[in-house]
Amino acid sequence: MRNPGSKLGRPIVGLAAVLLAGSAFASPASAAPAAPAADPSFAPSALASRIDTQLNGKTAGSYIDSAGKLVVNVTDAATAAAVTSSGATPRYVARSGAALASADATLKSTLKTPGTSFAVDPVTNQILVTADSTVTGAKLDAVKATVAKLGDKARLESVPGALATRISGGDAIYTGGARCSLGFNVRNSAGQNYFLTAGHCTNIGTTWTNGSTTLGTRAGTSFPGNDYGIVRYTTSSVTISGSVGSQDITSAGTPAVGATVYRRGSTTGIHSGRVTALNSTVNYAEGSVSGLIRTTVCAEPGDSGGSLYSGTTALGLTSGGSGNCSSGGTTYFQPVTEPLGVYGVSVF
Repeated sequence: MRNPGSKLGRPIVGLAAVLLAGSAFASPASAAPAAPAADPSFAPSALASRIDTQLNGKTAGSYIDSAGKLVVNVTDAATAAAVTSSGATPRYVARSGAALASADATLKSTLKTPGTSFAVDPVTNQILVTADSTVTGAKLDAVKATVAKLGDKARLESVPGALATRISGGDAIYTGGARCSLGFNVRNSAGQNYFLTAGHCTNIGTTWTNGSTTLGTRAGTSFPGNDYGIVRYTTSSVTISGSVGSQDITSAGTPAVGATVYRRGSTTGIHSGRVTALNSTVNYAEGSVSGLIRTTVCAEPGDSGGSLYSGTTALGLTSGGSGNCSSGGTTYFQPVTEPLGVYGVSVF
């Protein structure tokens, strides 16, 4: 996982779908991807994605409330009526989606300080900017000045720990002296098997192993900017599963703010939390990454690349964060739908 400002040791890429012999269920390489199974727990998130597409920027974000219902921020009656007819609850707010998007774009061009992050917080109808413990003195003063220029459209919070990438995820994977976690096993239309993990992991090395057996060779990597990479399996001596641990994965999607999610990594195993923002920008020491999912799920070094999921739905790859699984923390994830589209592969 990547922590802005500092690297957390043990570079290890995590594959959510277990590829280690003895920990994965066999799946014929020629089999077609399984048909997505209905997942009731993902219904509010799926509804949020549909409304966002249908209303095309007319809303100011959405989130799942404590009762499990989808709340959509609106600024006009017509959009409120459309939200209601779609089955969600409209909520009138002061700042429009366009106003927040403009503020976000300003921060993308002006706030590059390592150890900072920002994203729209739909609950408060503002952009939440965070600064970790490494941002002090003149650097913190400069961040405060940048945020102040946005008025009430943004607010600044300090968070403990240092924001950095973390390496590790589902099952442990290795390259050279680094360890990460496998995110998800995936397959292309020709039946060739691959796995996805964090790009800051695949940047480290070309050949990946499970500690004893060579698994495959890097076929693509993207970091910073994005944080994903793909490795092509070159071995027939390990079984390849479409699951994350014992959880079968049948589809991929985008969670809603407020949704409960789970992360699996090779350092800390399975932990849960809630989504607190989408489209987050994180300023790591190595560069900025945008479009990330921000959560309250904890993670530690070696969990990088590991799986973020909800029920049978694949959501993301562990990128970075701050804190740990003893005191808690904030963790960011690369949405899995982006590399699936870029590399032309699908979960199974």
